[in-house]
Amino acid sequence: MIALADAAGLQVRLMGGLAFHARCRSWTARIDRDGRDIDLATRSRDRKALQALMQANGYAADRQYNALYGHKQLYFVDPAWRRPVDVLIDRMEMSHKFEFADRLGVDKPTLPLAELLLTKVQIAQINRKDILDGLALLSEYPLGSTDEGTINVDLIADLASADWGWWRTIIGNLGKFEGYFNNSLQPGELDFGRPPHFAVLDQINSLRDTLEASPKTTKWKLRARVGERVQWYQEPEEVGHGR
Repeated sequence: MIALADAAGLQVRLMGGLAFHARCRSWTARIDRDGRDIDLATRSRDRKALQALMQANGYAADRQYNALYGHKQLYFVDPAWRRPVDVLIDRMEMSHKFEFADRLGVDKPTLPLAELLLTKVQIAQINRKDILDGLALLSEYPLGSTDEGTINVDLIADLASADWGWWRTIIGNLGKFEGYFNNSLQPGELDFGRPPHFAVLDQINSLRDTLEASPKTTKWKLRARVGERVQWYQEPEEVGHGR
């Protein structure tokens, strides 16, 4: 579908758990992956054309859902394989929000590496599978200041330095990454069939140091005074699907 979208001049990128395996091709673990959704990202300007393209290629649209929420998210099912497909439009809104519409052209077939990591470190109630996705990415790609084969730390730092809530969740999740790697990692969960390209604990510490050292905005400092007395993340909305 991504190749078909490219041929049609549409920007569509893979996100979600499958995107991490697409970027970490030597990662041999397929833990609890059966039956997981396919998650895609696109721009609002490409929404209608993508809907037509997917339906022309056998994906059945959830018409009611798409009519209600299609400005921000679309839902399809591949009837032959019973694979659900979620398509996010322009941005991700879960525990926190970030825009990706203007960044889809930076890399392919997935979201850029920085945004892929953000999809995991933004989760306030993060689980084992999301932690493993983040650890795999940090094991395989260096931190850097560009999007050319590196995780763009400047982009992450800019986001976290302007929003204390974002910063708090990322810092907390980096601690959970470290704790899981040190205390809970099971054999085979982070296996690449070879040594990882990068020492994941060094990567975690480097990213954390960058976020701590980055200059903070006035808005960040004001919110930091309130701290955890007020919830700093959103509760993701769960919406069912019909057809």
